[in-house]
Amino acid sequence: MGKRVSVRRLSEPGAAREKFTDTVGVLTSWDHGVVMITQRSGESVRFPENTLVAGKVVPAAPARHRGPAAGYEELARVASRAWPPVESEPLGQWELRAAEGFTRRANSVLPLGDPGRPLDAALAAVRRWYGERGLPAYVQTATGAEGTQELLCAELERRGWVREVTAEVWTGALAPVADRAGGADVVLAREADAAWLARYRRKGVSEVALKVLGSRADDRGAGPSVWFASMPGAPGAAPAAIGRCAVDGRWAGFAAVEVDPERRRQGLATEVMAALARRALAEGASAAWLQVESDNEPARALYAALGFSRHHAYHHFREPGERSPQDLPDRS
Repeated sequence: MGKRVSVRRLSEPGAAREKFTDTVGVLTSWDHGVVMITQRSGESVRFPENTLVAGKVVPAAPARHRGPAAGYEELARVASRAWPPVESEPLGQWELRAAEGFTRRANSVLPLGDPGRPLDAALAAVRRWYGERGLPAYVQTATGAEGTQELLCAELERRGWVREVTAEVWTGALAPVADRAGGADVVLAREADAAWLARYRRKGVSEVALKVLGSRADDRGAGPSVWFASMPGAPGAAPAAIGRCAVDGRWAGFAAVEVDPERRRQGLATEVMAALARRALAEGASAAWLQVESDNEPARALYAALGFSRHHAYHHFREPGERSPQDLPDRS
């Protein structure tokens, strides 16, 4: 249990001609004659044990042929600092995070380690904490890399928590991004001004949202260094393209890369990312990460061309019985 396995099973039991299906993932349960494998995408595959033909334990994660070496926990903590809550509280080694509903990342539990109590008691505490703030309870989990949380995902599913969002974290070297374009027309700033926000797809940004977006190093040098990029559009119009980058040690995290729909496929996103990458290199970063939805094919093609590749998938599980709130407009 909890190991990455490769199994072969009968896909059509009882058929005159046997057909087999192979599945690779983490063995997350084997109860009452049913086997469950959680794949790296987070999808669960269930099948009767009497269809199992063969199986073996395989390495915890496939070898990575490119991109910076990184463990899941390191990336999870860096990503959390890039989208920080305005309020947080420990629950054992878990972190409860809230920001009045702006982004699921800043309004969900980051469960790294032991919550210090049985899972049911921990989830009850989570629901109380978010309920006191008028927010639905979310738990952010990950699958598909060494040290990710397939077993926790399975336990949440078993308790009726709903997997509402799945996206992926991709990583890559920073220097090749900086070398891809000149970025001469890109303006960098420390604050998200009115023009930048006019292009940002999440409308009605509150003061709390601005705190999450603009979080950067404090007077003691703690926290990421955040930069906002804009490429001017037509006079009086919103920028043609924007982006955001959070520099945190060796990591630069790209986000909010958005382009005017009428200006897409002109290389503007690459220009914005290149300018941000050069700023991050100047501050000592060498590696990059970003988050992308699994169905956003144009963005995935762009990031692959810039040298990024998939590291792991992450998911937000919503507490049972709660509807998806309207105050979480993004899918992240």
